[in-house]
Amino acid sequence: MDRCSWCCDGGIVQKYHDEEWGIPLHDDRKHFEYISMEVMQCGLNWTMMLKKRDIFRKCFADFDFHQIAKYSEQDIIRIMNEEGMIKSRRKIEAVIGNAKAFLRIIEEFGSFDKYIWSYSNYESLIYVKHHNGQGEVRNALSDQISKDLKKRGFKYLGSITVFSHLQACGIINDHSPQCYMYGKLIHMGNVRYIND
Repeated sequence: MDRCSWCCDGGIVQKYHDEEWGIPLHDDRKHFEYISMEVMQCGLNWTMMLKKRDIFRKCFADFDFHQIAKYSEQDIIRIMNEEGMIKSRRKIEAVIGNAKAFLRIIEEFGSFDKYIWSYSNYESLIYVKHHNGQGEVRNALSDQISKDLKKRGFKYLGSITVFSHLQACGIINDHSPQCYMYGKLIHMGNVRYIND
């Protein structure tokens, strides 16, 4: 079975690719989980984030953004003292602040999912140039969303990080055309090809 070349470790990364990455996501808690892991990943690698996911779930109430938004200094200290946790106070504070901003988006739009998918008109986007070997780590769409999220108070969500989230949650289908998931996802729903 052909897969994207980046995921073929036969382990945790391949499992993430096969079961999560790029599958259209419409669950606010999962959106927040991915965003929080992407915040924690800044300057590190995704494999480490997947390995630490259970620690993150323990520290951040299984990514319940309602609870996290209420976290206090005591919670920050608890998280900092958790064995195996990434010891970055700034990232921990960013996750807490992002939970508050996340709730404000839900209040305005009804859900974070409606907010984020509205940028693609609820379609999965396939950038033809990506499949012609012209990869990128950010684009005009991720620039636009990142700018808006920053205005809304989100931290550690620059355009590159937002682009990663768009790939992870299926707004951008960036599976290789040779990957078995590519065609599978095309048949799942609304798809739009972007030629620029």
